[in-house]
Amino acid sequence: MKSYKLAILAGDGIGPEITREAVKVLKLIEQRNDIRFELLDAPFGGHAYFEHGHSFPEQTKAICDAADAIIKGPIGLSYEESQKIPVDEQPERGALLPLRARYQTYANFRPVSLPKSLAHFSPLKPEIVGDGIDIVIVRELVGGLYFGHKEVGVNQQGRRYVRETLEYDEEQISRILHVAFKLAQRRKKVLHNIHKSNVLKSSVLWNEVLAEVAQDYPDVKVVQMLVDAAATHLCLNPRQFDVMVMENMFGDILSDQAGGILGSLGLMPSACLGPDKAYYEPSHGSAPDIAGQNIANPYSMIGSVAMMLENSFGMFEEARNVWDAMQGVFADGYSTPDLSKPGAGVKMISTDAFGDRVVEKLKAMPRVAG
Repeated sequence: MKSYKLAILAGDGIGPEITREAVKVLKLIEQRNDIRFELLDAPFGGHAYFEHGHSFPEQTKAICDAADAIIKGPIGLSYEESQKIPVDEQPERGALLPLRARYQTYANFRPVSLPKSLAHFSPLKPEIVGDGIDIVIVRELVGGLYFGHKEVGVNQQGRRYVRETLEYDEEQISRILHVAFKLAQRRKKVLHNIHKSNVLKSSVLWNEVLAEVAQDYPDVKVVQMLVDAAATHLCLNPRQFDVMVMENMFGDILSDQAGGILGSLGLMPSACLGPDKAYYEPSHGSAPDIAGQNIANPYSMIGSVAMMLENSFGMFEEARNVWDAMQGVFADGYSTPDLSKPGAGVKMISTDAFGDRVVEKLKAMPRVAG
């Protein structure tokens, strides 16, 4: 029997609620396959700071170091609670960015998937959604403005100032582009390169490196698009896209917009892959305003488990089964209050009821051979 250690970082807000549903699915996957997951819970985020003095405590680092993969819930507190934490220990700066840097998880995959059966979630017109949306945003995750030198102070004129540096080198650019090209090869062989080369020198270098990398993938068509134009086209004609690749901040912004065209970031899991380790997380925040109410949809958390099965453990068919089980619950007419309003024509169920229905769907599927 294969055995894997999984670090479970439930996080803040709704994180523990949706993580519990993901664990239900993991338990069933153990039963359906010759596999065992050793689940190692660890504190991470805002509550970790209040309980341990750090948002990414040393004991959590040790657990993550020993794990074969990391499942991470959303982190972050309300504005008022965040102000009680020193700026550099606030969850995003003190936990999330250090997690990415520690394991060099440079390749972020965010699937933007809206089958026709779920089209009612989207605010876009039916004729725009058509037969469904199926995009993967590939975001460089450990470079650029978020990781550059940061400086604050008072200048000679007595004015407060801030200076943040956007920096990439050609190796950082090349490695994420190879990832994106390989994904495009496996899909529709079209890669949209999103940049801002009419203004930013960083995008000029990005495009120079892309032209070099593209020579290794002659079967992939490259479509160049400025980031502001891409934001427009995601709303007007999202079906033109298949694989999109971009630097860190562009990917952060456009993937959130992509969540908007789905109807909610609650429908967007993600995978963050490094050379030796990966972590998997919902793309959305911790939603402290609805925490503890049992109304948050666990789709993105369970979907992150599906991405882990595929990317870390090669369980491609079982990953597909998990996706089908989740989408099957929606197709049966069920939703949670955070995704659908009363009168939307769906049957409202709780967070744990949604997870239970996913488990029942998955139980009914044929076991995967081998």
